[in-house]
Amino acid sequence: MESGPVNLNEFEELARKILLKMNYDFFSGGAEDRYTLRENIKAFQRILFRPRVLIDVSKIDMSTSLLGFKMAAPIMVAPTGLLKLANREGEVAVARAAAACNTIMVLSFSSNSTIEEVASSCDAVRFFQLYIYKQRDVCITLVKRAESNGFKAIVLTVDTPRLGRREADIKNKFVIPKFANLEGLLSVNVKSEGGSDLEAFSSATLDDSVSWKDIEWLRSITKLPILLKGILTAEDARKAVEARVAGIIVSNHGARQLDYAPASISALEEVVRAVSGAVPIILDGGIRRGTDVFKALALGANAVMIGRPIIYGLAAKGENGVRQVIEMLQNELELTMTLNGCPGLKDITRNHVQTEHDRLRSML
Repeated sequence: MESGPVNLNEFEELARKILLKMNYDFFSGGAEDRYTLRENIKAFQRILFRPRVLIDVSKIDMSTSLLGFKMAAPIMVAPTGLLKLANREGEVAVARAAAACNTIMVLSFSSNSTIEEVASSCDAVRFFQLYIYKQRDVCITLVKRAESNGFKAIVLTVDTPRLGRREADIKNKFVIPKFANLEGLLSVNVKSEGGSDLEAFSSATLDDSVSWKDIEWLRSITKLPILLKGILTAEDARKAVEARVAGIIVSNHGARQLDYAPASISALEEVVRAVSGAVPIILDGGIRRGTDVFKALALGANAVMIGRPIIYGLAAKGENGVRQVIEMLQNELELTMTLNGCPGLKDITRNHVQTEHDRLRSML
């Protein structure tokens, strides 16, 4: 009997075989030359451990909290859209798996399941991802629906004044399926002249005039905490703190926006230093192992988000596949903590890792 996947890369291979090529290319693809897409993973591989020994690791505690909400481990579900292209149960299956693993799911605005469907699927803590549209009343409606359905925070994606150039989608003439949450609010009947309909839709609807002053506008329409997703520099991290956001998500949008932007993990420490503990920091992008989670925590992240692995688990094995992906990362993190001599998350320190910069500095 053939065994099931034993790591997240094997889930991706299963998904590649199952999904339509256009859909796999959409989920797996990056911008332009895909340099940042490759770097998101390779940058983790250049970080080495400095393990400590002869420490009692008979009990490992991975539990944590974010904005006061408890999680079994510092591993969250990132906002990923159009999940019914991977499995007919889409976001509802992901919501149930996240709840079973006692973690937080961020629901994408572009989900194929409505806010209401996901909210009623199970009892769990969830955040809602938002873009700012030219039609601001659309934002207001979405935020109010999220509030009334028990979502606990708004995750504003700030790195997308326009959609990045995703050449696989252009070649495949990617067609937009139903954006369930936008029905009756925005028309998705936007056609590209020979390219990606998603790119044409984004150009027609996203507000590319958004600036820091709009954070205050967003705060004026909701009492929910606001996290900014898409910060990569110390300068923007400091502005985010000045704007009184509740958290920062260090992210390059899964390498789908600006190619040759740094890998998220490479930008993390700069942001951590700039913030100095003022708000929690979440790392998004490139997580494929529990060792990656540990490295992000050692460099100052409070938690990480996983996106593509969730999609691959969903495509391969539905709700159970998503649950297996999350549990696989949790188990790998537990082992990594054990072998590094860290019985709790508070024991993970900067001294447990060595970056390329550290090695270069030691040679001077």
